[in-house]
Amino acid sequence: MALLNFRRKETAAPSGANAAVEAFLDGYSIEVMPRTAEKVEDFRDLLPKGTRVYIAHIDGTPIEDMVATAKRIAAEGFPVMPHFPARIIKDKATLADWIARYQGEADVKQALLLGGGISKPHGDFHCSMQLMETGLFDGFDRLHVAGHPEGNKDIDPDGSDKNVMEALRWKQAFKERTDAKLAMATQFCFEAKPVIKWVNRLQAEGINIPVHIGVAGPAKLQTMIKFAIACGVGPSLKVLQKRAMDVTKLLLPYEPNEFISELAAHKAENPEFGIESVHFFPLGGIKTNATWAIENGGKSAVPAAQA
Repeated sequence: MALLNFRRKETAAPSGANAAVEAFLDGYSIEVMPRTAEKVEDFRDLLPKGTRVYIAHIDGTPIEDMVATAKRIAAEGFPVMPHFPARIIKDKATLADWIARYQGEADVKQALLLGGGISKPHGDFHCSMQLMETGLFDGFDRLHVAGHPEGNKDIDPDGSDKNVMEALRWKQAFKERTDAKLAMATQFCFEAKPVIKWVNRLQAEGINIPVHIGVAGPAKLQTMIKFAIACGVGPSLKVLQKRAMDVTKLLLPYEPNEFISELAAHKAENPEFGIESVHFFPLGGIKTNATWAIENGGKSAVPAAQA
């Protein structure tokens, strides 16, 4: 039985839908893992038609589980984008095997290339640029890389963004010499103004890689803080810390309404602004995140099964 039984007449945008937010959420993507995907009976009951589904590859997850998840979600009609974390890939032969499995079993044509969340590489690769240089992704339609609006202390231990920006300039040059569509999926954060400043800075420096801004989906405040600290969220963590000090809000779940509304309004006023799409991290669960999108996204979030 479908978990969300939306009747056809409910596919119209709710009367209270914010037009800017609806436009901003159009074409959003979402991230799953094999174990979280297993909890979803049918993604068509939750996600809009054509939603890009990233499949996060956590160190220790067997490639067989990753490919099976990609195959299942693709069979339900959604384009899948598996993660390729450089530091957990032993060598070029392993990378070629993974790509062949994804392409052969799930017709994968998109990939997110990133360094990966471990400190010591398992083999020959330590960054996404090395993966890109192998040439093994040449036949892919779309490649995404990681973005860090608040910096990344693993890449720039001194707190600057020197190395991050140097890597982005390299990726900008790659974008200009390849046929693949390149975009940047960012870490999630909680404050709009610094994100706007960062995106504007990229454009000012000639980096026009489209930004798919990371957004933390609804979750309990304690859960959100735990993930934010573990994922290295920067100064915008203070938004959560401030909320945690308010007894009236302590037990209420965090929802990204304010963050998305501010970015959506800025995008509506500045159509050339570099954020192209929203990428959700469903920290409180895929169903919870999809329900929030349905309630706030109007026509942009109508589930495929009800379209």
